[in-house]
Amino acid sequence: MDGLRARVLSVWRRTIALSWPIAVQQTFNTLMRTVDVIVTGLFSPAAVAAVGLADLYAQFPLRAGLGLGSGAIALSSQDTGRDDADARDQAISQALLLGFLVGIPLVALGIVAARPLIALLGADPEVVAMGGTYLAIVFAAAPMRIVGLVSARSLQGTGDTRTPMLVNIAANGFNIAGTVGLGLGIGALPELGVVGVGVATAVSRTFEAVAFALAFLSDRTDPVLRRPTDPTIARQLVAVSLPNFAEGMSTSLANFPFNALLLTFGTDVNAGYHIGRRIYQQVAGPLYRSYNVAASIVVGQSLGESEPARARFEGRAIAALSLLTLGGAGIVLVAGADPLAGAFTSDAATRRYAATFAGVFGVSMFFFGIFFPFAGSLRGAGDTRTPFYANLSGTVVFMLGFSYLAGVTFDYGLAGVYAGMLLCYAWWALVVTAGFRWGDWADTAASMMAERAGTSD
Repeated sequence: MDGLRARVLSVWRRTIALSWPIAVQQTFNTLMRTVDVIVTGLFSPAAVAAVGLADLYAQFPLRAGLGLGSGAIALSSQDTGRDDADARDQAISQALLLGFLVGIPLVALGIVAARPLIALLGADPEVVAMGGTYLAIVFAAAPMRIVGLVSARSLQGTGDTRTPMLVNIAANGFNIAGTVGLGLGIGALPELGVVGVGVATAVSRTFEAVAFALAFLSDRTDPVLRRPTDPTIARQLVAVSLPNFAEGMSTSLANFPFNALLLTFGTDVNAGYHIGRRIYQQVAGPLYRSYNVAASIVVGQSLGESEPARARFEGRAIAALSLLTLGGAGIVLVAGADPLAGAFTSDAATRRYAATFAGVFGVSMFFFGIFFPFAGSLRGAGDTRTPFYANLSGTVVFMLGFSYLAGVTFDYGLAGVYAGMLLCYAWWALVVTAGFRWGDWADTAASMMAERAGTSD
């Protein structure tokens, strides 16, 4: 028993050492978006809805960056574990190039179709005008946004979680200052409202990408950018990234009908959902995201060292730590939902709905505490399909299907929507747990590494 305890504590110490810079980074990420919501909340509920609806589309570059980042972190962690610097550098360089190219069509989309995209969701004309302008500005920085995300995940896969933290703190600090200054017209800055919030986001994302490029070109980081030459690495990168991108997009695309469903209950309900979601992401997002990434790093590097049994133990130990801490965060979120909602809006109805949604997310923390570390472990091995299947099936069947049937068809109203959300997250946790327990992810990783080793001989 003492030996088991020592092993668990060793994994926990390593996880915390890797996780705290990621948690700090994610705190600033979520704080940036929280400040956006608070500032727009000072304008009107319509402004909150406009930015919230535009952010549904703004998740396209986010999902592309996280998708390619999952491929980069899987390959870079495995190649770090097996001490193959050339393959690692090839994977990182190809992921960055692909990320920039993927972002270019989004720039054009924002220019020609931003307002029609918002109008598709059935929003009021005022919301369409504000949301369309904001979306066009944010999409202009899409290539830089994707490059920044891929850069951070690539470095994290090597075990360097501090450089991404420092870059992200600087970029998001700049974003927060710009949002407040340009949104509200502080000092000599013009009062641009929602436009100012968008400009601050676009400029900060460009700064982030440039800062990462300078880090790669300096002596601070171990990876060296190389001219892409290995098609095997490119193929594996795409193969690992696509299911993760599809997973993220299934959530993002589901947000469109889900938000349309919420809008049938009123704009204040929709605004309350976005505020409640922002509260839970601020409170718990840094934790579950850091465990997700840390699990990918730890499990991927252990597999790279040809230690699949150790990788399985580490994945379970990280999940236990995640469940304990996220469960505690969920209790705090449920208890403080109403006062936290009051910090975002003075509208009584919006505050009431926001507090309820925040409470639902608080209960869901127990499911997130299981889902994210196991999903991260699978991704570190290169198995991005199982989390995708979990996400897609849970979102379609429960988040959308059950919520609509219970809330509209059977007339349970928002209670049906709340139940659909909880069932969705519980399903996510169940599927990835089964995939980690019985899946062949360790063999998948071994096969991928053998193939990359064969091309470098």
